[in-house]
Amino acid sequence: MTFRPGSLPLRSRLALLVAATVAVAVAACSLAAWLLVRAQLVDSLDDALHDNRVPDRLLIDLVQTGQCRAVPEEQRRDVANPFDSTVQLVDRNGTSCMAFGEQPLPVSAADVAVARGEREEALHTVTAGGARYRVLTTPLSGTDAAVTVARPMAEVDDSLDTLALVLGLVAAGGVLGAAGTGVLLARTGLRPVDRLTGAVEHVARTEDLAVRIPVEGDDEIARLSRSFNAMTAALATSRDLQQQLIADAGHELRTPLTSLRTNIDLLVRSEQTGRSLPPEDRRALLESVRAQITELASLIGDLQELSRHDTAPGGHVEVVGLHEATERAVGRARLRGSGITVTCDLAPWYVRAEPAALERAVVNLLDNAVKFSPPGGTVEVVLADGTLRVRDHGPGIPEDELPYVFDRFWRSPSARSLPGSGLGLSIVARTVRRCGGEVVLRPARDGKGGTEAVVRLPGAPTPPPDHLPDAP
Repeated sequence: MTFRPGSLPLRSRLALLVAATVAVAVAACSLAAWLLVRAQLVDSLDDALHDNRVPDRLLIDLVQTGQCRAVPEEQRRDVANPFDSTVQLVDRNGTSCMAFGEQPLPVSAADVAVARGEREEALHTVTAGGARYRVLTTPLSGTDAAVTVARPMAEVDDSLDTLALVLGLVAAGGVLGAAGTGVLLARTGLRPVDRLTGAVEHVARTEDLAVRIPVEGDDEIARLSRSFNAMTAALATSRDLQQQLIADAGHELRTPLTSLRTNIDLLVRSEQTGRSLPPEDRRALLESVRAQITELASLIGDLQELSRHDTAPGGHVEVVGLHEATERAVGRARLRGSGITVTCDLAPWYVRAEPAALERAVVNLLDNAVKFSPPGGTVEVVLADGTLRVRDHGPGIPEDELPYVFDRFWRSPSARSLPGSGLGLSIVARTVRRCGGEVVLRPARDGKGGTEAVVRLPGAPTPPPDHLPDAP
């Protein structure tokens, strides 16, 4: 089974990270302390080798006799040789003889160089008889030889081994303590994350978007909790709007479908019973069927428009001439509003919008104005400085109904008998907001009755340079 760090829980990974960090730090400190103590002990040993030397007079006598023998036992009591140092003589040819001690030491090239007068001293470590020695070789004055004084490294190595054991135990205790502390800190620090995880799992399991996480402080966890609460609130609002849209759409579709089914049933019954309807009644039924189908098509189109805007960012956004879209919309309104005069005064104004959606919004405003205009009435369309005004001369809208005119499927009680789905102004408001503008519906300001729709969109009277038309 392959171990993968990613398979461990987050708190375990944090504890391991803390333990590993402490282990590396403790190991580095322990190694630095061991090396420092080792250097100090070796320096102390070197100082002892320099300070405790055998008198040269005794060694000179051994060299002058031409013999290499140990110092006689009766003379050793008078010779200062503390710590039982090992002393041997080395001549210029590399030949050595023992003066004190029983373990001969290997002669190095540095020792011979000191005997020949090529170096002032030689300080190094050698191995003899399975033991390590620290060796100091200095010239023997008045002769062509050198004296080597050696001390065993065991006294240093034993101290270093003891120190290594102590540092290892301290390091192990520190790592274990750090791991325990890391687990405790991870458990405490990740408690808000556990609450967040539990809330997410609860939402995924029950689809309960009313869950809220208590927010404490202003750290990253608090920000994450606030974002989660905002996300669930937005999802809850979206779901409520979706359910409301479905319920309202079902209610609005029921009326034309019921009327359509009644008219079709009458036509079918007439054919089945063989009792033909009078031509006038049959023609009226067929006209009613066509009107209901037209109303259904319009309602479905409006629903599709609202659904597309709710679920997607829309089509391609580009620089559009609002005056051009309004001019096209006015042409369509004139064809639909028989007997209604539509006047327009349009100054150039360019905005960033989806062309089709922008034109549909203006068409909806004009259709609404035409629908409520009296026979032979006039609809005035003015575009100046980025403000589009569409004014009719109809009965107007009561003040208490103005806050609801842009709600989906809302229709004034006085307009329930007129054709329409109650979605046109909602589509207008959504399109204008997506363009960064605002729209209001208010009574006309001149006191002559009627309603005025005012749309303000950010833009400019001239298009940006990269959208200017190419020169012919």
